[in-house]
Order: sequence, then structure tokens, then C-alpha cells
Amino acid sequence: MDAATWAGGPLRVRRWAPVGLSTVALGVLVAVALWTTIRSGPAALAGVDAALAVAALSLVPLVIRRPQTGGVLAGLLVALSSVVTPVASFAVLFTARHRPFRQAATVTVVGVAGEAVQGAWRSTPGLPYGWRLALMTAAYAALLGWGTWARARHALLAALRDRAQRAEREQERRVVEARAAERNRIAREMHDVLAHRLSLLATAAGALEYRPDAPPERLSAAAGVIRSSAHHALDELREVITLLRSDDTDALADDPLGQTLADLPRLVEEAWAAGQRVEVDGPLDPSVAVPPALGRTAYRVVQEALTNARKHAAGQPVVLTLGGAPGAELTIAVSNPTAPDAGAAATAGSGLIGLAERAALAGGHVEHHVGADGRFWLTARLPWPA
Repeated sequence: MDAATWAGGPLRVRRWAPVGLSTVALGVLVAVALWTTIRSGPAALAGVDAALAVAALSLVPLVIRRPQTGGVLAGLLVALSSVVTPVASFAVLFTARHRPFRQAATVTVVGVAGEAVQGAWRSTPGLPYGWRLALMTAAYAALLGWGTWARARHALLAALRDRAQRAEREQERRVVEARAAERNRIAREMHDVLAHRLSLLATAAGALEYRPDAPPERLSAAAGVIRSSAHHALDELREVITLLRSDDTDALADDPLGQTLADLPRLVEEAWAAGQRVEVDGPLDPSVAVPPALGRTAYRVVQEALTNARKHAAGQPVVLTLGGAPGAELTIAVSNPTAPDAGAAATAGSGLIGLAERAALAGGHVEHHVGADGRFWLTARLPWPA
């Protein structure tokens, strides 16, 4: 036996199982109706009733395949004998369950008409024609209503399942997008951190290269800055890569490095150790408590500003001014003299574009310009919730 025959066998069984079960069940009902009709009806019509019973059962597969056609034929046959009533009733219910209401109503009307014709020439003993017709009409109408309700309920449940599946897929998509957004945010954090660390390394290495005659203690201090910056860069890179490899959404949602505005003194100390002169000015104490999200954004702004100053104005002093209050905004201003050959500092490089995007995500904005005194100014304004 080939694979197609083997695979098609169970499929054919599933396809014909409803037909077989329905035929068997209806066969029992038709047999009971035939036995009752033969006992109470004229003997001359017994053979006709038996033939009609066989014909009615042969319509069951057609009713399942083509409900309207099979139901109309059953309704026509029911005009000849009551042995067809079980099949005609089944046709009404099945059509209402699986086809539009118009088709089911057509089968119902034909079936009721057939019952009316049957009752006119083959009366039921002890039951007036009017009562019999009313009972059969009510029975057919009940089957029509039951099938229509079952069809509507099935459609409703299918719609609810589809909606639930779409909602689940949408939720999965949102989780994936949220994870991707967090990974992108961490990647931006890593860019800022590595740029800062590498600029410290470049500054310290430059001091060693251009001042080989410096006192041993200065050379040792520069070497210490290089070692410390490289160590911190590797640690931070390892931590962020671990987070990027993680599928834990909660872990990704955490700040990968946890630096806030309170870490500014250490950032300034590292800059001084690398030879960059940074003066902190302003009415705001860097250790003042600010919301975590605002503190992280402010820290990254200052870090990127110092990095840009080292890249485009190496050796120039930098003035960092902090100001603001809750309910207003946090102001960060970084200024430094422009180097003679650093005219590109006034243009919006990738670092300044990244700062603008970071500030915009926090609801603020960044401005930069070269003043009349030749100093490059970078100002960030971030909303500070009360």
C-alpha cells in the first residue's frame, strides 16, 4: 500500500463517518415509521411505503452533500408517505445548521407543504387534519429555529476564537517589538559608554605619546587611566552583551548600567584623570535626587557631551552647568572653546544626533551652536516632573 492510499484512508473515513452515522440513525427512525404505517395504513400501500423508505434513506448522503437539493426532494417525497418524515425533518435541521437562512426556509416550506399534502389524502386516525398540520408546522419551525441558532452560535464562537488568536498574536508581536526596542535602547547605551571609555583611552594614550618625558608619576597615572578605562569598558560591554542575549523581557527592561545624575562626580573625576579639565557650575547639586529615568537621560547627555568635547576640542577646558527644579525642567549646558582645526564641531555629527533623539524620547530637546566668543555651546532641556 502506497503512502497516498495510507494517508487517504483515515481521511476518507472521517469524510464518510457523518454520512454513515446519520444514515444508520435515520434508518432506525424510518423503520419505526414504516412499521407503524404498515400496521395502521392500508395493506395495498405497504410496498409503496417500503420503496419510499429506501428512497428516503438514499437521499441522506445528498442532504449532507447538498442540503437544499436533498431537502427539497425529501419534502416532495414526504407528500406520499409519513415514512419520509424523519429524513425531511433531518434535512430541515441540517440545512439550517450549515446553510444560509434562505435555503433552510425553502426546505422548511417544501417540507410543510409535503406534510399538508400527505395529511390531505392519508389522514392520521384520531387526529384532525388541522391539528396535524399545526403540529407538523410547529415541529418544522422548531427545527428551523434550532438549526439557525446553532449555526449562529457556531459562527459566534468561531469569531471569538479568531479574535482571541489575533489578540494573542498581537500580544506576541508587541512583546517582540518591546524586546527589540529594549535591545536598541541598550545598544544606544553601549554606544555612549564605549565612546566615553575609548575617548578616555585615546586622551590618556595621547598624553603618553606626546609627553614621553613626563615625570614617572604622570606616566603612571596615565597608564592607570588606560588600565581602569579598559577594565570598565570590558565589564560594561560584557554586561550589556549578556542582556542582549537574554530573552527575559523584565531583564531587558532594567537599565543595563544603572548610572544616574548622582554618578556625575565619578564621571568628572574620570575625565580629570584622563587630562580633560571639567568645571561643574550651577545651582543644582549633581547628587540631588531626580527621577530615575530623568537621571539616566541627564547622565548620558553629559557623558556624550564630554566625549564630543574630547574628540573635537582635545585639551580645551569644559564648563558644565546644571540647573532646574521639579515641576519645571532640568537644564544641562556644556561649553568649551573650539579648537583651531575643529570647525566640524559645530555640525551635527552622529553623537549630537543621538543626543537629540535621546532628549526627544524624554520629552526634551537639545540645542548647539558656536557663540560669538568662539565657544561651542550644547544645551539640553529635559522636563522634570513635580
